[in-house]
Amino acid sequence: MHPAPLRSRLTRRDAQLRRFVARRYGLRGTLALHRHAFGADLLRAPVNVMLAPVALILQIVAALLTRIGARRAGARIGGWRIFLRSDMSAQIHRDLTALIADLQAQGLGPDAGPAQIDRALRAHVETRNAVAEITTSLIVLISGFVLFQRATPGLISLAGPMAQMRAHGAALRDFALGETLGRAWYWAFPVELSPLYVIATGVVLALIGSVVTTFAGVIADPVQRMTGIHRRRLSRLMARLDAQGDSDAPAPEHLVARLGDVADTLSLIWRSWRG
Repeated sequence: MHPAPLRSRLTRRDAQLRRFVARRYGLRGTLALHRHAFGADLLRAPVNVMLAPVALILQIVAALLTRIGARRAGARIGGWRIFLRSDMSAQIHRDLTALIADLQAQGLGPDAGPAQIDRALRAHVETRNAVAEITTSLIVLISGFVLFQRATPGLISLAGPMAQMRAHGAALRDFALGETLGRAWYWAFPVELSPLYVIATGVVLALIGSVVTTFAGVIADPVQRMTGIHRRRLSRLMARLDAQGDSDAPAPEHLVARLGDVADTLSLIWRSWRG
């Protein structure tokens, strides 16, 4: 069996994908991309973060319906897109559309219709957004270890100790006999927290977290470029389009992005059960 020619179709396509990834997802490229996030995207970000669990549930339902033979219902639910489309996501979609058009013009692109390409690119962009959420979760986890020496897999578990720290600091500043005696007093009699104070802290953290998620790609994109993740993800996208197939199953990145939420919820249930 003779080896494939060096300039084979797939080899040439892979070279184009590498160039695209280096240009778009290197540090300079991702900084230029994130300029589109300033403005209305900062308002859309909190809404999209709240919608992420709903979107994952819909993807799982669509995959299950398809698996049991209800393909029409699965395709309909899988085609729902509930996220608000951000300017940055729209720019990535345009860049990828232009990339595929250029590949097709050179005879290197997938032989797929515009509708199928559009669906695949939307799913690809949403997967990149899920990676941004994973990056934010890692930042939250590291913050919990650094500030409180405890695991904080999500914002819910971070809200309690953060509220305690803020309330303790405010109480020390307002203590009539000075901060030194205040530390001794509040060591013996810890500051009482109201549930509303903890909830308000959680809301503020959620807003901050959504902004961090919007710009998390500045860190995540170069890392994924250096590790080859971006290129492999694009290669899988092209392979699915070559095979004329759509995948209803959620990408692993969406499941990983929700692990923090699941851990947070289980932790909250456990603490409530223990009283």
